[in-house]
Formats: sequence, structure tokens, C-alpha cells
Amino acid sequence: QVDLVESGGGLVQAGGSLRLSCAASERPFTPYSMGWFRQTPDKAREFVASILWGIGRTFYADSMKGRFTISKDEAKNTIYLQMSSLKPEDTAVYSCAVNLKGGMWNYWGQGTQVTVSA
Repeated sequence: QVDLVESGGGLVQAGGSLRLSCAASERPFTPYSMGWFRQTPDKAREFVASILWGIGRTFYADSMKGRFTISKDEAKNTIYLQMSSLKPEDTAVYSCAVNLKGGMWNYWGQGTQVTVSA
């Protein structure tokens, strides 16, 4: 069991920035990858970004490229999502997930609310 705890959500005006964090409880921690997803009540869960733990390669949904940056701190077992130029349509619950061995996403955090006002 890996516990993931997100933080950093909140209310921000359009054009503003937020940084989300996701800390994993497991020690030692060497997953295949970690990622961020988001969901609103009227939409299915949406992929935001992911990072390969070992080599740091990153992947982004097209609509987030250039605005969002995913990064990791291996010493803290933590990933971050730096979000800039936020838009009202970015409003969602953002959750992190861990992929332990390269297959499915195994564990999920509880999510953190991000609200972008117009």
C-alpha cells in the first residue's frame, strides 16, 4: 500500500499560478512513474502529466503543454505540478497517482481542489 498525499490546491484568478505537491509514504520508493490527473463532476478523469521516476522524462496532455510543468524530488518521494497561466477551465480536482511497474496506475491520492476564477 502506497499512500499519496496532495497539497497546494486553492482558489486563484485566471492568469495566476499554483504549485501542487504529491508526497508518497513508501520507503524506499522506486516506482516506474508518477502522474497527475484531474476531474470535474461532468467529465471523465483526464490525464494531465506524468514523469518517469528513473530518468525524469515527462509527458503532458496537449492542452497543458507550455503551461504546466511536472517535476520530482526523489529525496522527498514527491512530485510537483507547477501550473501557470491558469484558465477557468482548469478548475477541477487534481489527483496524483503512482505506477509501480509500468502497467496500470496502482494507487491514487485523495485529490486537491483547484478553482480558477474568471
